[in-house]
Amino acid sequence: MSSLMFPLLLVLLAVPLFLSARKQKRAAAEQQALLKSLEPGDRVMTTSGLYATVADASDDETIDLEIAPGVVTTWLRPAIREKVVATDVEETDAVVDDVVEDAPAADAEPAQQDTKK
Repeated sequence: MSSLMFPLLLVLLAVPLFLSARKQKRAAAEQQALLKSLEPGDRVMTTSGLYATVADASDDETIDLEIAPGVVTTWLRPAIREKVVATDVEETDAVVDDVVEDAPAADAEPAQQDTKK
């Protein structure tokens, strides 16, 4: 029984290592395919969370990203995390003001403060 314990222990340790190595290799291959597929006009997100539009993807090591209208910066290709799916509705940071019905009237006088020194 003890002679089977060592080979079984090796198998139990080797299988998870093998599976995780395959998973990492597949993820690296997918990232390389993403970086090769980038074209001008694609919307991307960088590893730092910056959303931008690809302006020029002709260089093998770098990529030019437009982060605002007329503002183009150069990034290393591995800094691109993912391609963002374009939506019809543009994202905005506008805040919608809700009307509160129970708000105090504007005519009410503010409470006076007692200023004694």
